[in-house]
Amino acid sequence: MEAAVGAHFSGLRLEALRLSSPSAPSSPSSARASPAAAAHSNGTVYANGTAAAALELASPSAVRQPFVIGVSGGTASGKTTVCDMIIQQLHDHRVVLVNQDSFYRGLTAEESARAQDYNFDHPDAFDTEQLLECMGQLKRAQPVNVPIYDFKKHRRCSESFRKVAITCKPASMIKLPFLCELRFNLIVTLKFVHFLLGSMMDQSDADVRLARRIRRDTVERGRDISSVLDQYGRFVKPAFDDFVLPSKKYADVIIPRGGDNHVAVDLIVQHIRTKLGQHDLCKIYPNVHVVQSTFQIRGMHTLIRDRDITTPDFVFYSDRLIRLVVEHGLGHLPFTEKQVITPTGSVYMGVDFCKKLCGVSIVRSGESMENALRACCKGIKIGKILIHRVGDNGQQLVYHKLPMDIAERHVLLLDPVLGTGNSANQAIDLLIRKGVPEDRIIFLNLISAPEGIQCVCKRFPLLKIVTSEIDYGLNEEFRVIPGLGEYGDRYFGTDN
Repeated sequence: MEAAVGAHFSGLRLEALRLSSPSAPSSPSSARASPAAAAHSNGTVYANGTAAAALELASPSAVRQPFVIGVSGGTASGKTTVCDMIIQQLHDHRVVLVNQDSFYRGLTAEESARAQDYNFDHPDAFDTEQLLECMGQLKRAQPVNVPIYDFKKHRRCSESFRKVAITCKPASMIKLPFLCELRFNLIVTLKFVHFLLGSMMDQSDADVRLARRIRRDTVERGRDISSVLDQYGRFVKPAFDDFVLPSKKYADVIIPRGGDNHVAVDLIVQHIRTKLGQHDLCKIYPNVHVVQSTFQIRGMHTLIRDRDITTPDFVFYSDRLIRLVVEHGLGHLPFTEKQVITPTGSVYMGVDFCKKLCGVSIVRSGESMENALRACCKGIKIGKILIHRVGDNGQQLVYHKLPMDIAERHVLLLDPVLGTGNSANQAIDLLIRKGVPEDRIIFLNLISAPEGIQCVCKRFPLLKIVTSEIDYGLNEEFRVIPGLGEYGDRYFGTDN
């Protein structure tokens, strides 16, 4: 591998930039790549000319690190298409896209005057050290400023950067995807590479790639056809043969036709989903259920977590999220089969809702969830529990008002934030003392801290927890981080 590194990156000081991953992947020298699909020990998948590499971080602290997917391949081979297809199918909004083209070195005035003779397709045209540093920071969940490159002026926008940040949940082994588009085999030089995915065009498709490049460079980059053809013959094609095509031997899977091969991309997405998996706590505690993330859910979380949002907007988007959590929680209630006759006279075999149901809100934040519950369950009875909280472990049950027949009902316990779990344990304890079976309690909240989940689940393993997101943890003041702040004050407008 070191020989390949030297051939690909002349003068690159890799030892000084070695990213903080102590274990290296297996040597890829014994890989066998077939035109259709090939597997390799280091985890690379190639798809007909574009290498898409998924990097699973192997260090002991990998539980705190993102899941990295790298993409490389020849010009106009469908790299961006593959990236977009993966992002769209993952439906995960914690995806950061970093393009290697952003790391082009800016040309000097002398080089700009002879730009037609400059080889933009050689690895030396890129600031590879800065790219590696950027990847290392993102791997450690540190924000970075990605340069913005002007392809018409052949230099970076000196005062403009794209702020990129990725955050990793301590309890999530591989939770947050990070997408990086690479045209060269840079990723095999990094010691945390385990899985490499590619989507490369065959040599027979070189004319298709050239046509795509002509269309892109003339429309988006202001170049004429003759200069595009000249650049392709002098630099692009030789660079593909020297740097991109040889990296095929590192592939684990080769996908013919690149982004046009929807079946292969679907299989890759399924593999990535398996790697991302559930939150680790969902594996440890099968009674913990997290609402599947979508663009809408991530967008609403972004809004309500913003400290500058107005109270009406905070209430509006909180209510939308609460409604989703309530509906998800209702899906865990028992149902009975029911047969009805439709207006067409046909028989429809469906299910009947659980009849014996009630809600219990933990005052006062829990009261913000009552409207959503009433909107989903017409005429539902709702009880209240007030617990005085002092610090982390000083709780005092102050007041409770519960339905008389609560022991015969399934209970939806409402509290938007699960922090330490001590107040929740007090409330659950009270419900059990009132005769409610533990397995008939479903605890609904918007966000949960891992410490709170562990506290509740260890004591009440039969109870179900339904949440929309699991946050990173608690700070020294026992506040959920990044959290929502004082939820009750923000929701009811008493935070001023």
